Amino acid sequence: MASEIVKAGGARPLTVWYNTRCPVCDAGIRHQRNRLVEAVKAGRIEFLDINLEPDALVRFGASLDDIRRRLHATDEEGRLLVGADVALAIWRRTPGQAWIAGLLGAPGIHTLTCFAYDRFADLLFAWNKRHGRW
Repeated sequence: MASEIVKAGGARPLTVWYNTRCPVCDAGIRHQRNRLVEAVKAGRIEFLDINLEPDALVRFGASLDDIRRRLHATDEEGRLLVGADVALAIWRRTPGQAWIAGLLGAPGIHTLTCFAYDRFADLLFAWNKRHGRW
């Protein structure tokens, strides 16, 4: 399984699972992947389609619909990140965008960031379901 890859020296990449069938999700990840070309090439971050490995995060209790609803990732220590925390982790690694993670992940703001992300994700998930993007 791709998310189990461990590089020489024991380091795992940040592995981001997302729904390629969602045009908004796919475009957003494609944009970030293009900004992170060097990190992707170096194996520090990877972006994977959950539709190709629907059971990839079952060990964390995450269903396919959970991952289609919100971004999920495993960090370098193998911990699960969900929703806004995945976006923050990606921005921290993206040249010129670490400030976004610093701002939206700041104490007091993080709760608002997660709330806003979750509401947007709920709307996007419902929209994708209505349009049969499964």
